Amino acid sequence: MPANTSVKICGLRDVASLKAAVDAAASYVGLVFFPKSPRNVSIDEATVIAQAVPPGVAKVALVIDADNALLDQITAKVPLDILQLHGHETPERVSEIRTRYGLPVMKAVGVADESDLAALDTYAQVADQILVDAKPPKDANLPGGNGLSFDWRLIAGRRWPVPWMLAGGLTPQTVGEAIALTDAGQVDVSSGVESAPGVKDAARIAAFCAAARAD
Repeated sequence: MPANTSVKICGLRDVASLKAAVDAAASYVGLVFFPKSPRNVSIDEATVIAQAVPPGVAKVALVIDADNALLDQITAKVPLDILQLHGHETPERVSEIRTRYGLPVMKAVGVADESDLAALDTYAQVADQILVDAKPPKDANLPGGNGLSFDWRLIAGRRWPVPWMLAGGLTPQTVGEAIALTDAGQVDVSSGVESAPGVKDAARIAAFCAAARAD
């Protein structure tokens, strides 16, 4: 497993959680703008957190089928490095958002079986990064952060023309195996480092980052 694996800690809700992520050498931190999520933050809350992020750590805004009005509000106030699109955005919408906001776009694609893999190739043509995530159950309220994983063997040996990140049910106990199977250079975690929904645990964040970089 590579010692230089990049880690994204998603769903931060306060500066204390941010500090835990930074102390553990996370490369990305994610802010969720989705009212149904226990990790949702207001634009004002996100601004305070984002302003405390040190140089060298990428600030990511996670949105779900956001319209331009919401994206205008977020990007006007919150200092960001990446927009993460986690809804049903079409390839055309991904391109439109990249052009309109001048920010790199990461597109999340849910995977449950082999039939879902073609979408990864499609979005890799229009996004700056792709997030390979577990497809949520049909009755799920959240498109991510459900603590579910998928069969990592589905993407073993696969590559795309843009950087990609592995997500979906990763924990300090499973991230090493996931990296070994997929050779992922980047991993994303949210619920896997929480003590309760939306409550980040500093010790679990540290353990996750250490496990992701273990030899």
